[in-house]
Amino acid sequence: MVLKALVVDDEAPARSELRFLLGEAGGVEVVGEASSAAEALQLIRALAYDVVFLDIDMPGLSGMQLAEALGELDKQPSIVFVTAYSEHAVKAFEVEATDFLVKPVEVARLRHAIERLSPTEPVAGGARVERVPVEKAGKKLLLSVEEIFYVMAKDDYSYLFTDGERYLSTLSLAQLERKLEPRGFFRVHRRFLVNLSQIKEVVPMYGGTLLLTLKDRASSQVPVSRRRVPSLKRALGL
Repeated sequence: MVLKALVVDDEAPARSELRFLLGEAGGVEVVGEASSAAEALQLIRALAYDVVFLDIDMPGLSGMQLAEALGELDKQPSIVFVTAYSEHAVKAFEVEATDFLVKPVEVARLRHAIERLSPTEPVAGGARVERVPVEKAGKKLLLSVEEIFYVMAKDDYSYLFTDGERYLSTLSLAQLERKLEPRGFFRVHRRFLVNLSQIKEVVPMYGGTLLLTLKDRASSQVPVSRRRVPSLKRALGL
């Protein structure tokens, strides 16, 4: 299947170069170009593109702002950022970009990005989540999903726990649930989301609830609310 692509960059030479590289990489047909985010938004509303290759720093509406606006559409194209500035990477994952390419782009790296858009994986903003943007000690980091043992809600934010570390996420528990559920995470309580592969022990508690013990060094314990017990047991094959 050939993906229909829109190339968005305020510089014509950059659009031409990316069009050429996409032709070399294969799997994508460039059916539209835009020199601004505002123009791109009009084109996307008129035609269902599969993917938008998007610069970030542009006059007027930025590429990041366009990505946020696309999140409001019923049918969203996948987004691949193509930029000269690597410091935008964390923000790119926050808006659920499929990939982030730093100029100058090599054909092999571009081909890898296109492979991630294959119909064998979810598209249109639902690509497999590999990392989650978090904050710790004033720094923004990208945390690998495999490192996360559980997530705890904190007001409108969330804490993500690894083996011995705690990180803050500006995403709500509901948002993280949507991202992480396909990766084997399960909402066990209104305040907790757990990585099923990291559960070591399941203990029945008073009132029909459960208490989970995890595999981390601290043997962290997470409660399971009564109404979520049946579905968790099915998920664990109990």
